[in-house]
Amino acid sequence: MRFATTFKALSNPVRREILEILKAGSLPAGEISAQFDLSGATISHHLSVLKQADLIRETKEKNFIYYELNTSVIEDIMTWLIDLKGDSDNEN
Repeated sequence: MRFATTFKALSNPVRREILEILKAGSLPAGEISAQFDLSGATISHHLSVLKQADLIRETKEKNFIYYELNTSVIEDIMTWLIDLKGDSDNEN
């Protein structure tokens, strides 16, 4: 896993909001874009960064591209953080 890419993608509030929106299920780019007061090109850039970080997946259906969460990356991050924390019961 490329943690630097993932954390960079998560550092932007617009990208975090896109992830929140996609929690409800997959959506086409136009519906995601409609929830922001940003240009389509800007949303497209944010979607590209999220895709490069493997936080979302895209599926093409006819003339639409649908985006959905890739929860396996989030699970990997959570596992890493839990392992990093260690077993606090054995401290001191």
